[in-house]
Amino acid sequence: MGRVLVDITMSLDGFVTGPGADLTHGLGIGGDPLHDWIGGEQEADREAIERTQAGIGAVLMGRRTFDLIDGPQGWSADGFSAERPAIYVVTSNPPSRVRLDGWFEFVPDGIEAALKLAQAAAGTRDVMIMGGGHLCRQYLYAGLVDELRVHVAPIVLGDGTPLFERTTLTPIRLVPRETTSTPNATHLTYDVPHREQ
Repeated sequence: MGRVLVDITMSLDGFVTGPGADLTHGLGIGGDPLHDWIGGEQEADREAIERTQAGIGAVLMGRRTFDLIDGPQGWSADGFSAERPAIYVVTSNPPSRVRLDGWFEFVPDGIEAALKLAQAAAGTRDVMIMGGGHLCRQYLYAGLVDELRVHVAPIVLGDGTPLFERTTLTPIRLVPRETTSTPNATHLTYDVPHREQ
């Protein structure tokens, strides 16, 4: 079985979108610079994207992320090869119509059920939790993540969708594994030791 990864970009003050994220403003008002590192010319940025895509057998996402990806300004049907990973959307409210029909499986039974399906589909490859922030922290706080990859963009948004929130849970100690930095982002990789449940 592969690893369970969270891979997400956030601002220096901890937001994964700016305020007002919707189908027109997927990264919120003022949030577009979060993803300046994607498709950039810096070698370390390209390596980070390649590492994000390599070895992924299944993807988990929340309903808001799905709405953006399947929306009119979302992913293109030409953007993936026939070998695209299985994609599971964790939601209690599956949509009635899907633009990218056949790409997604909707899981209404919670994060653990979705992870089991994703791991079965991935086999020995990794499962990536790509967003949004709420879903990523649910998996992290539940102790279901092996590796946390955070791409910190050099922007302070002031408001938006937080990656982390206040919690009464026991602190999660991370093990730093790799850090690279470019003008567009600082790419941080941590191992997440498993806690007693």
